[in-house]
Amino acid sequence: MTERKPPGLPFESWVDKQIREAEERGAFADLPGAGKPLRDANAPYDETWWLKRKMHDEGLSHLPPTLALRKEAEDALAAARRARSEKEVRRIVTEINEKIRAAIRTPPAGPPLNLVPYDVEGVVAEWSEKRGQRAD
Repeated sequence: MTERKPPGLPFESWVDKQIREAEERGAFADLPGAGKPLRDANAPYDETWWLKRKMHDEGLSHLPPTLALRKEAEDALAAARRARSEKEVRRIVTEINEKIRAAIRTPPAGPPLNLVPYDVEGVVAEWSEKRGQRAD
């Protein structure tokens, strides 16, 4: 809709005409979400609602680097516990330990890291015990 309102025509009449003509052309037919309730209709007003929705829809989040590393460390430990081989457990724990050590050397922005590198042998022993295998 690039057309401008003609001078002298009341605003409501011009808008109503634009909507009616678009409706007649079928511009509103088969829109996504037709007949569905509005998302977040009963949510309290938030000035940044559109930003939060976009980040949610895109699967994005914003955490300070230290909190993101804490989350990554938790996820890595969980992945190591699900690993299929001892070699994979060692690789996962070693990779996250490198990131933790780098963050300890040069602390990133955000709250305190409060992480120490994982004990690789301890994680491997826990993994082996859980599977009833002997650690090599």
